[in-house]
Amino acid sequence: MTIPSPQSPQDPAPQGPAPQDPVSQDAAPRKPAPLPAGPRLTGPQFAGPRAPRPGSPGGGLARGLQRVTASALGPYQSAVVRIGFAATYLFFLLRELPHRHELYGPDSPWHWDLARQLTEGNRAFSVLMWTDSTVWFEAVYVLTLLSAAALMLGWRTRTMSVLFMVGVLSVQNRSIFMGDGGDNVVHLMAIYLVLTRCAQVWSLDARRAARNARRAAEGLPPLRDIVGPVLWVVLGHVLVTATVMGGLGGTWWLPTLLWILWLSAAAWWVVNRYAPQSEPRTLLDVLANLTHNATLAVIMAEVCLIYATAGWYKIQGSRWQDGTALYYPLNLDYFTPWPALSDILGASGLMVMVLTYGTVIVQVAFPFTLFNRRVKNVLLIVMIGEHAGIALLLGLPFFSMAMIAADAVFLPTAFLVWLGTRATIGRRRLLSRLPGRSRTQGNTGTPARADGTDGRPADGPARGGHGGTEEPRLQGGGGGHTLVG
Repeated sequence: MTIPSPQSPQDPAPQGPAPQDPVSQDAAPRKPAPLPAGPRLTGPQFAGPRAPRPGSPGGGLARGLQRVTASALGPYQSAVVRIGFAATYLFFLLRELPHRHELYGPDSPWHWDLARQLTEGNRAFSVLMWTDSTVWFEAVYVLTLLSAAALMLGWRTRTMSVLFMVGVLSVQNRSIFMGDGGDNVVHLMAIYLVLTRCAQVWSLDARRAARNARRAAEGLPPLRDIVGPVLWVVLGHVLVTATVMGGLGGTWWLPTLLWILWLSAAAWWVVNRYAPQSEPRTLLDVLANLTHNATLAVIMAEVCLIYATAGWYKIQGSRWQDGTALYYPLNLDYFTPWPALSDILGASGLMVMVLTYGTVIVQVAFPFTLFNRRVKNVLLIVMIGEHAGIALLLGLPFFSMAMIAADAVFLPTAFLVWLGTRATIGRRRLLSRLPGRSRTQGNTGTPARADGTDGRPADGPARGGHGGTEEPRLQGGGGGHTLVG
């Protein structure tokens, strides 16, 4: 007759019923097995090293470190920021397309020689300073426009974000007197987006990564990528030439950043190809997550700083103190695209006072409301409405779009998932009404799911319990945008 050994707390009991000896079940009660001879360990000496308790400071620090290294936080927020700023600059370039020569080109009042002197003095970077050729200007303008469109769609986001940053810096530093405060926000965010994994969801890169994941689950090799290596080689030649010719500006950080991005892309490709499950792959992923999360925190701090400084500077102004500041821009021809609407609003002293004081209160209070989710969401709605009003009443649409895109970093994830679900359902309904698109679009060989009458999948709720089709959360940088690949 065998006597089962008692289980220790570290060795939990099996879930199912354990097999027992039918003879031993009817036997007399068994005595416990004798303990081995030797000194007994009692008290604290018997217990091994204990893990930090959930409420202890060490446990919270360990969980926080695990969270920021294991995944890229805020995938939906970073995707909205990417789409928002790329769309803002894309629409700006399209609107100024007929006037591009007067704003940034050879016909600009700020002549190329003056711009060259300024960039040499402040060490700013602009590829438009490499030559004053009109053909070169047209090529840079078109390349910036195309990179903004590709970044908005999330196509080759790693490369397109770098080209978008180079284009934004080049165009803005060519004529720094053109634009408004929104250009400063786009300028900073174009640099930050390079360091974020902003294509985890709502991007063509995420769809391509999900397709490769399905192929891997079926035992098939991933689709062969030719565009990525070609872009890497071409841009590498450009980077080497620009470095040798001294065309990367007078600062140290921009050449360093570009070289790190280019070399890390090669390292990421090599590790993915030859050692996809190795420790170097895990290390690259951890570094990418840390960089993304740190950059996302910087973006949040930047937005808070913008509102805090704007609000406290307004408090010091006499027109903001007496509640009449909004009256003056409403009566300037330059800021009145709808004169009748501006006259109606400016004629009400009470409305002008409420909007003036409300603007100051919201901007000063917003950084302090981040610790209360409900109050923060309310003020977020108010600020988005405020910027929509600025776009409508003062004729500053691109400034408002840039600030709304920056505010989106604080939007709740549940709302963004719901918004993505509504957009997916709307797209399906629109495509189903087009001629020749009666069948559900899907990958070859993959059965399509039947949708219900309300547009929801008929095979149950979506993943994550959000009530809609959620984009795949790709870990390991499959569809993400990262510093290292």
